[in-house]
Amino acid sequence: MSTTADNTKVPSLAATVTRIARRARAASLVLANAPAAQKNAALLDLARRLEAPENTGAILAANALDLAAARDNALTPAQIDRLTLNPERLAHLAESVRQVAALPDPVGDVLSETARPNGLVIRKIRVPIGVIAIIYEARPNVTVDCAVLCLKSGNASILRGGREIFNTNTALAKLIAGALAAAGLPADAAQLIPTTDRAALKTLLKLNSLVHCVIPRGGESLIRFVAKTSTIPVIKHYNGVCFLFVDRDADPALAEKILVNAKTQRTGVCNALEQLLVDAPAAQKLLPGLARALLAKNVTLHAAGQAAAILRENSLPFTPARKADNTAEYLSLDLNIRVVAGLDEAVAVINRDGSGHSDAIVTSNADTAARFLAGVDSACVFWNASTRFSDGFEFGFGAEIGISTDRLHARGPMGLPELCTYKYQILGDGQTRG
Repeated sequence: MSTTADNTKVPSLAATVTRIARRARAASLVLANAPAAQKNAALLDLARRLEAPENTGAILAANALDLAAARDNALTPAQIDRLTLNPERLAHLAESVRQVAALPDPVGDVLSETARPNGLVIRKIRVPIGVIAIIYEARPNVTVDCAVLCLKSGNASILRGGREIFNTNTALAKLIAGALAAAGLPADAAQLIPTTDRAALKTLLKLNSLVHCVIPRGGESLIRFVAKTSTIPVIKHYNGVCFLFVDRDADPALAEKILVNAKTQRTGVCNALEQLLVDAPAAQKLLPGLARALLAKNVTLHAAGQAAAILRENSLPFTPARKADNTAEYLSLDLNIRVVAGLDEAVAVINRDGSGHSDAIVTSNADTAARFLAGVDSACVFWNASTRFSDGFEFGFGAEIGISTDRLHARGPMGLPELCTYKYQILGDGQTRG
């Protein structure tokens, strides 16, 4: 606690963050037992608020301030795209909120029930985790997506966004609090940390008696900082080094279509393609056409060895690949290309050089596809589809709170069930243990 010149007491940053966490914990106990209809009412009201003209104007005005600062700070076009909201993206955001409202409430689901010989009934039921802190950087949709998923699953959320999008996040958090209060739920069930000072984050990550889970979303450096600093369990993925293997039995047109979409539909996201593997027996036939399709989209090709030789023979431009390119997450119009000696080498390369995020195969051979899907040790594996579908909205979750490449508790896009844990209810009629 500090004081101003007129002796007014001002809470310290640590005290402010701790107070937010205490309020979130109290709100979580209320929210855990809130009926689905009440939670859905808050969600539908929030969707309406996101599309109301007076709110849309305020959100876009706040977003304009953040975009102006981003340009002043020389952020890249891909980074600015992540920050940008417009009426179409707000409408999409409102629709994702409505989809979450339409999903079944996971809280209270009976996962199993058994009767013991002594008459005890042991019931395993799904319950909220409690208080979830989400640490993220540039995407304003995360503020809404995470708050509504936590709300529907009965969890209180503490939101800590990056300075690049602070004004937009503040405007969105105000709408969320209003929708909660209008539905008779605690406004403290979704709170935004009111500063981007890293000291606040360090305090938050030590509040393991009040916060039960941390989910970081952003660049690898942020995620590693959170994982290293936190005394609270962290669910995360460090990066998205996503692979596509074009098998010898691939249809060339289908391979081209999937490759171009996975690489160029949106480059600055974790499920965008970064690595292309081409089966050696078909490389002379397939690689030139695939390369031309990428070059037509202004993709810079990185290649060495046999891939470089094929590109050179066909007078196709490329940049000589370095060792680091084999594990690169570019998040830009760059792609690393290698030729591999069949499915077994492709699987081995992906399991060694990938990030366990999202990897795909293009082939018309069902047996080859089955071996790939079984052999690649990633959260999401695709057959004849773009890695860009690794997304909670695309999976039918309404939205996602993040994508996990961890193995304990959740893996892949995290929807409502992944935001719950479970507890046991034991029902007796006087049993005692001898």
